[in-house]
Amino acid sequence: MARRFAVALAITTSLLLGGCGADYGVDQHGNTVKAEQLEGQWLVLNYWAEWCGPCRTEIPELNAAAKQWQAQGIKVVGVNFDGLQGQDLKQASETLGIDFTVLAEDPAERYDLPRSEALPVTYIIDDKGKVREQLMGEQTLEGLQAKIKALKGA
Repeated sequence: MARRFAVALAITTSLLLGGCGADYGVDQHGNTVKAEQLEGQWLVLNYWAEWCGPCRTEIPELNAAAKQWQAQGIKVVGVNFDGLQGQDLKQASETLGIDFTVLAEDPAERYDLPRSEALPVTYIIDDKGKVREQLMGEQTLEGLQAKIKALKGA
């Protein structure tokens, strides 16, 4: 009886903690995105689509941010709004010239994000995994830097 309880407790605990420390699936290149690659860092999580004009304009800004912030503990991560997978995701990312990590699995549930009907939408998530800001519309490197600086200082 005690063994059954212990097994049930272990299963329940793993289900409750499923979001914590779990990997993020694969990126646009099919590489596993480990939890430790993103957790404990500030995230700029951007939702984009090929058909979204402002998304296309914003991507060079996000590429610049990703490169500039590499050593600062801030990671730029993308998610395709249309849920593209595998080769389709890779192709769309290449077509738009995306240099930063694009997750094949939407982490919306992990961060309790609302489903946005407008694009682009960008979330700033702090190093504790808390969503600090939802930014609608096209973002610039300068604007994102100012927002993160303000949030970190707050």
